[in-house]
Amino acid sequence: MLIQPSRRDLLRYAGLGTAAAITPGALAAPAAPWARAADIARNARAPSFPARDFAITQFGARGDGTTLNTQAIARAIEACTKAGGGRVVIPAGRFLTGAVHLKSNVNLHLSEGATLLFSTNPADYPIVFTRWEGIELMNYSPFVYAYRQRNIAITGSGTLDGQGSAQHWWAWKGPWGGTANHGWKEGMPDQRKSRAVLFQMAEDRVPVEKRVFGDGHFLRPAFVQPYDCDNVLIEGVKLRGSPFWQIHPVLCRNLIVRGVDVLGHGPNNDGCDPESVDGALIEGCTFDTGDDCIAVNSGRNEDGRRLAKPAQNILIRDCRMKEGHGGVVVGSQISGGARWIFAERCVMDSPDLWYAIRFKNNALRGGLLENFYYRDIQVGQVSRAAITCDFNYEEGAKGRFVPKLRNVVVERLRAANALRVIDSQGLPGAPVTGITLRDCSFDGVTQPSIVRHTQGLRLDNVRVNGKPVAGVDALS
Repeated sequence: MLIQPSRRDLLRYAGLGTAAAITPGALAAPAAPWARAADIARNARAPSFPARDFAITQFGARGDGTTLNTQAIARAIEACTKAGGGRVVIPAGRFLTGAVHLKSNVNLHLSEGATLLFSTNPADYPIVFTRWEGIELMNYSPFVYAYRQRNIAITGSGTLDGQGSAQHWWAWKGPWGGTANHGWKEGMPDQRKSRAVLFQMAEDRVPVEKRVFGDGHFLRPAFVQPYDCDNVLIEGVKLRGSPFWQIHPVLCRNLIVRGVDVLGHGPNNDGCDPESVDGALIEGCTFDTGDDCIAVNSGRNEDGRRLAKPAQNILIRDCRMKEGHGGVVVGSQISGGARWIFAERCVMDSPDLWYAIRFKNNALRGGLLENFYYRDIQVGQVSRAAITCDFNYEEGAKGRFVPKLRNVVVERLRAANALRVIDSQGLPGAPVTGITLRDCSFDGVTQPSIVRHTQGLRLDNVRVNGKPVAGVDALS
């Protein structure tokens, strides 16, 4: 079955001009940046639902772990939305299912002891309009998906189990750092060929409806993806065994991700990747991931520039980051730009966490990244650097689009054990500009910082290994 947007939808997206990239955000900028963050929190309102419950067992679902309940769940969702909304309740038990497609005014509620166990058969995921590594296409449905819906939620204390493993989904990645634990072995099929074809289609501006992948292409679906939705709440649930990116909101407005517990150590198991989202609150979550914990994105290369929708007005607070490539990350699918990103009161700590704060970009992506404010970040251990700004990521200087990163302010970051303080590497003619570290301390530092093609790095009351640092030269 092929589920896709209307021709009007596709034309609307394709017609978004570059002017959208410079349109002011939905919030007017207050005089003080953290007043803007307070506005983001104030404007984040969870959707409300009528007090009606639609238990999936009333529609034929069986929680035995073997009965495929896709249609029963779909019937419950349809009945709920037609009645004007309410909760679709997953009771205690293990309910096997294929793709779950949410509709307006539906709260998918997982009760205590409930597990949605997602099928490992790709045929249970119909082809839909989606985004994969920042590029639009027609591909396998994300496991939980919503397209252009309003007032939707996933709540409760139950578990979403994607069953991703070395036996299912992960091997499609192909080689991954030379490790065998993700299942791929020489001679097995993988995503590499189709990934290259998709990227070239985007560069050639092939119409999205002709970018049809799915069976035989090995592009893994995302776990949870609300796409172009308003008023989205994801709260309380546990995510396990994701095939790919875990929580991936795209083009959403008024998004709340609260109190989720995300664990997934597969390839590209990013925890939460808000992409081209305007207005998001991510709070009280735990991330233990095989890639970046939170990665803010806005489209890759030509597709990102064509759509020109920046990620903006995002507040991250009171989260815990364990294993991962980065704690709070911006990029690398960032061609549409990003601005007004805030993070506060987060705890990051693992010998397998590479960086606490990370920016990834290059000359193939381009994009304007500006106005990032972080404060009261507690870092136990990171294995590489506390902060990195990397324009040499992947293709590096091999591109004709100038990456820009400016106005990054980090206050009261305390790192107990960081290999180095900062690794900031812009490009010739494209420097990183305007980084301020204020009232920060970095201990356990054994390697000098790397500062190249970086302008306006300011240190204000910064201590390294217990000693005050007078200037940038003292870091290297």
